[in-house]
Amino acid sequence: MQYFQALKIGQKRVESSRSYLNSISNDRAMPALALRDNKSNIWEPVGEENLYAIVDESSGFVLTDSSGYILALCDKNGISKAIVQGLSQEQKDEIVKLLEKDNIPEYKGKVALPV
Repeated sequence: MQYFQALKIGQKRVESSRSYLNSISNDRAMPALALRDNKSNIWEPVGEENLYAIVDESSGFVLTDSSGYILALCDKNGISKAIVQGLSQEQKDEIVKLLEKDNIPEYKGKVALPV
């Protein structure tokens, strides 16, 4: 797939995920990655499916924001499409309840976050 074609598709998927995450996080969601990093010159958009992942320091990330958790909506490969940063334990738990109510599964692998 050509770069710009993959980017356009990925941007639509990012915006859709961000819009959904905004609806359950008081408009705190930010866009993340529109393309998969596949270490080649083959461009692929981020996946269409939504899974959620909780990122904290136990995930191997050093969080400079000391206010808690990052929640990411990602595809089946762990590529984040939208994120909410700085969640307290209570905020995280409340959003997770809403995600589970909407049948969004949890992603258990390594999450790719925007740098």
